[in-house]
Amino acid sequence: MINDVHKHRMVLFSCEATRYFAEKVVVAMNKMKRPDEPEVTLGSLEISHFSDGEFQPSFSESVRGVTCFILQSTFPPTDNLMQLLLAIDAAKRASANKVIAVIPYFGWARQDRKDKPRVSIGAKLVANMLKTAGTDSLMVCDLHADQIQGFFDLPVNHLYASNDFLGILKKLQRQSKDRFTLAAPDMGGAKRVNAYAKYLHCPVVICHKTRARANVVERIQPIGEVEGRDIVIIDDIIDTAGTLTAAANELVKRGANSVRAFATHAVLSGPAYERIDASALTEVYVTDTIPLSDDPEKVKLQGKFRVVSLAETFARMILKVYNYEPISDEFPL
Repeated sequence: MINDVHKHRMVLFSCEATRYFAEKVVVAMNKMKRPDEPEVTLGSLEISHFSDGEFQPSFSESVRGVTCFILQSTFPPTDNLMQLLLAIDAAKRASANKVIAVIPYFGWARQDRKDKPRVSIGAKLVANMLKTAGTDSLMVCDLHADQIQGFFDLPVNHLYASNDFLGILKKLQRQSKDRFTLAAPDMGGAKRVNAYAKYLHCPVVICHKTRARANVVERIQPIGEVEGRDIVIIDDIIDTAGTLTAAANELVKRGANSVRAFATHAVLSGPAYERIDASALTEVYVTDTIPLSDDPEKVKLQGKFRVVSLAETFARMILKVYNYEPISDEFPL
């Protein structure tokens, strides 16, 4: 006899670094469910810490025969990736039916190729580790390069922040009228910004960047009409904000009326907060795939930031994936 309790049961779990996001996803899922469906709760996953820094995830409830969605972004430190891998392994050893890793921010994505001799391809290595740990499928958001999906020998559900950004961009476009222009902070972002521009029917500026060394921008050369324009820079990651702020400052120097930025993942390392605060940027829209710093000194510098939550998007996609429904119609770009 089939046990109906385990026949169609789903549980969402979260590791430590992304629990803030998982709690919002659960709230969103409960708003979306039908009245006759049971309330969604965040499963009990405990992380035991040892005095030497080692840790061990353990499930405080049965996951036998369950479809487990384990949510964790893999931003620094590397403990976040290790927690996710151990949690996946624990779920498989506890006889979970399926384990789906939900990774709003997939770290090491910038290491997607050998761009110089004798370096690793970190994105491929992390893909192998997730597969070895027992991941059955993956849910990620705005990978740094789309081809990273090919590094995985398992299904990848690739989500985009574009659906959440477009409503705000349309409002800004209505305010700016024919002055509204999108920009890519470097040549690598040209494909992304052109997808937005095609949907919004607006002109594009491409910033040609040369680097002195890693994380150090030497020169920015905008290509396109800048003077008198309300420009919005589109990117996937803000790390040290060197490229972003250099591009914004150069655009204003060349006569731009205003410059804003939209980026999915707010890594914001090193002097990023200080650079953005001192730059020509008027607003910076980011998502909650990575939390903004709770350091009091950094909080003081967050006045230009606007956080767009992706909790509803992830809640909707988790439900669709669980019910074997297509997700491609959710993304207009």
